[in-house]
Amino acid sequence: MSIKRLLSLIILAIFAMAVYIQCKPGNSMQASNNTTLSQKGLKDYYKDFFPIGVAVRPESLKGADSALIVREFNSLTAENAMKMGPIHPKENEYYWKDADAIVDFAQAHHMRVRGHNLLWHNQAPRWLFTDSATGKQVTKKVLLQRLKDHITTVVNRYKGKIYAWDVVNEAINDDTSSRFMRNSLWYQICGDDFIPKAFEYAHAADPKAVLFYNDYNTERASKRDKVYRLLKQLIDAKVPINAVGLQAHWNVNDPTGEQLRESIEKFSSLGLKVQITELDISVYPSGLPRPAPAAAGTAPTPPPPAVFTPEMEQKQLEQYKMAFNTFREYKKNITGVTFWNISDRSSWLDTRGRKNFPLLFDQDRQPKKAYWEVVKF
Repeated sequence: MSIKRLLSLIILAIFAMAVYIQCKPGNSMQASNNTTLSQKGLKDYYKDFFPIGVAVRPESLKGADSALIVREFNSLTAENAMKMGPIHPKENEYYWKDADAIVDFAQAHHMRVRGHNLLWHNQAPRWLFTDSATGKQVTKKVLLQRLKDHITTVVNRYKGKIYAWDVVNEAINDDTSSRFMRNSLWYQICGDDFIPKAFEYAHAADPKAVLFYNDYNTERASKRDKVYRLLKQLIDAKVPINAVGLQAHWNVNDPTGEQLRESIEKFSSLGLKVQITELDISVYPSGLPRPAPAAAGTAPTPPPPAVFTPEMEQKQLEQYKMAFNTFREYKKNITGVTFWNISDRSSWLDTRGRKNFPLLFDQDRQPKKAYWEVVKF
C-alpha cells in the first residue's frame, strides 16, 4: 500500500471517530450556543414512552417552524383552527381551510392529530346561544341540537384522521369556592346535561376516537377534586369518556412533583388514560404583579425588557426536569405529551404583557438547556 493511500485511510478513520464521539448517546452535542448537529428529536428520545406533540397554527407549517416540527414532534394539535368560533363562525357556514391544512400536514409527515376542541365557553360563536328571529337566548332543546350538529359535522369530517378529541374543555368552576360547574352560557341554558351529551355525540360520530375531558390547574387540590368528581359522575353514568387532559400551563414554582403525582394517580384510578395536553412552563412565578395602569394624562410605563436570565433558565430547567422525570415514571398511564406552541419566538403567553420564555426552544428555535435535561435519561 502506498504512503499516500495509507495517509488517506488514517484521515478518514480520524474523521469517522470524531463523528462517532459527537453522536454517541450521552453526548449533548451542544455548541456554545446550544445548537445541535443531530437530526434526533424529542419524538425519537421518547419513542418508547409516548408521542410528543405540539400546538400549531397554519402559518407554522412552512419555513423554519415546519422543519423544527417535523424533526422534533410526531403529534399535532390545532391551537385555534378547530375551536367552535374559527371553524363554525355562522350557523350554516364552516371554515375548513386552516384545520384541513393542519390535518393534511400531519398525514403527509406521518403524525397523529389531537382535535381541540368540540365544546368550550370561550371562542364559542354567539349565534349558538341566540335565536336569530327574536334575538333572545335559545332553549336547551335548540342549543343541544346545535351542539349535536356541530360535533357530528366536525368529527365526521376528520374521522380516521384525528385519533383523539378534547370533547369538553374547562367546564369546572375555577376558584376555590364550593361552586362546582363554571357558570357559562352552556350551563345557564342546559344545566350540566351538555357535558354527557357532547361525549355521546362525539362517540356516535367516531366510535374509535379517544374522547377527553380537558382542563387546567388540575394539580391544585381544590380544582383536581372537582374534576375528579365530574369524571366519576360521567363514568358511573356510562358516558363514553376515555381520558383526561391535564393542560399543564405551569411556572417555575408550580406544581410540585408531589402534586403532579397525586393528580396522575387520582385520575388514573378511574381507569382513564392521562395526557399532558398544553405544556409550557413560564419563567415567572404564579401571581407575579404587573405594572399598574398609568394615571390619567400620563404615558403608560413600558414593560421591562424581555431578558431570559441565568436564574430563570436554571429554575425552568429544574421544573422541566421534574416534569419529564415524572411523566416517564408514569408511562403506563400517560399516552401523550403536547407542548403549547413551538418556541419562545411566539407563545400565547406573549399576549399577557410580558415575554414568558416558556418552551424548550429559544427565540432562534435552538434547544435551550432545559431541552437537554428533558432528553437526558
